[in-house]
Parts: sequence; structure tokens; C-alpha cells
Amino acid sequence: MSAVSPDPQTPAQDSGAFPGGLDTSPGSEITAVSPATADPMPPDSNRDADDSGEGTSPGPERPRKGPLSFLSGALTSGLLAWLCLGLSQKVVGYYALHPPHYEARVAQSIATALKTMIVGMTFLATFSFAFVGLGLTLVFLRSLLPARPETPA
Repeated sequence: MSAVSPDPQTPAQDSGAFPGGLDTSPGSEITAVSPATADPMPPDSNRDADDSGEGTSPGPERPRKGPLSFLSGALTSGLLAWLCLGLSQKVVGYYALHPPHYEARVAQSIATALKTMIVGMTFLATFSFAFVGLGLTLVFLRSLLPARPETPA
């Protein structure tokens, strides 16, 4: 049983149509929407494609990353790690010279927690960039080695 919508718009044109099949636009009764008209993905999109390029429809294959891409990423990440290390040292030096000191215990507790979070975030950024740079350096070195032939299992 389906009700007729008083609006002259079709359910696919209505902005209140759910992908599940219900039209909930204001002033209209609940009507069924066919799944074909409620599909949010465009028809030319490739839903079943994965990164290996084996999809249901032929499309342009993405080029593989080369050693130069890995090297530039490693150098960029290493530079950012070095800059973050300098920032971390300056933050630690600032808090060593200017420790937070307040009369109220709550204010002292908040200031100490904030200091700990700021110092922790700067060192977290330093080590994150450093580990990404190290990983990209290892991938760069591995990409320079000749590929081993795969043995069937």
C-alpha cells in the first residue's frame, strides 16, 4: 500500500528522501522511494574497486610510488621532526625557567596539567615525525633493492 505525495516533485528530486526508501519531506505523506532513485553514489563510480586496480569497470590505474617519492617524504618528515625537536627543547627550557606558581591549589593543578600536556604534545609530534621518517627511509632503501621472485604457495 502506497500513498500518493501531494507535492508535484518526484521522490528522487525531494531533499527529504532517505536512501533506505522513505520520503520524509514536510507536508507529504510517507511514500516509498525505489532504491534505484535513492542511490547516493553516481552511476560511474566504482564500488568494487580496490587498490590493486582489479575493479568491475576499467578505469585509469594509479601510478605506483617510486623511490624518489619515498625519499622526499622521508626528508620532509625528518625536517619536521628536527624542527619539532627544537620546539620541544625551547618549550622545556621555558618551563624550566618559568615554572607555573599560583597560590590557589586548583590553579596550580591546572597550570601543571597544561604544562605537561604542552610538553607532551611537542615531544609526541617530534617522535611521530621521526618514526614516519625512519619508516619512509626503510621503504626507500627497500625500493632500491631488486624485487624477489614470488614462489607459489
